Amino acid sequence: MSTPQTGDDAPLFTATVGTSDHEPFDLGEHIGDGPIVLATFPGAFTPPCTNEMIAFQEHLAEFEEAGATILGLSADSPFSQGAFREEHGIEFDLVSDMSGEAIRAYGLEMDIEDLGLYGIANRAVFVIDNDGQIVYDWVADDPTNEPDYEDVLAAVQDV
Repeated sequence: MSTPQTGDDAPLFTATVGTSDHEPFDLGEHIGDGPIVLATFPGAFTPPCTNEMIAFQEHLAEFEEAGATILGLSADSPFSQGAFREEHGIEFDLVSDMSGEAIRAYGLEMDIEDLGLYGIANRAVFVIDNDGQIVYDWVADDPTNEPDYEDVLAAVQDV
C-alpha cells in the first residue's frame, strides 16, 4: 500500500493504547478534536526512537498549546509501550499496532533483518486536521533519522 501524503485523507484504524489496561484505540474518534500528530516509530527502547519520543515529550506543552494531540505508534506490545512511557516520562499516548493494520494502511511496513525485526513501522510523522486530512507528512529515508520538530509544530500551528 502506498504512503498517504499531504492532501490525502488519513487512513483510519483501530488498535490498542500502550498501557497494561489494553484500552481500545480508534483514530476516527480523535478526528475533529484538533490537529493530530501521528508519529510512527520502529521500536520502543531503541536509541533513535527513544530520542524521538523524548523530543516530542519536551515539546508537548507547545503542541498542546496549539490544540494538538500527539500519538506515537509502533508494532510493540502494549506492555512494552507502557514500560517505555513510564521509563521516559512520556505523557502522550502510544498506540500498539501488533497486528500491523495501521502500519500497512500508512504504507510504512519494513523489516530490519540484521536486528531480526519484521513488519515494524518506518519512522514517519503525519499531521491530521479536523477534517481527517493529512496536512503534513514526513517519512524517514533511513529509520535512524528524526523529523524536524519545529516543522511539525509549525504544521500543527497552521491547522
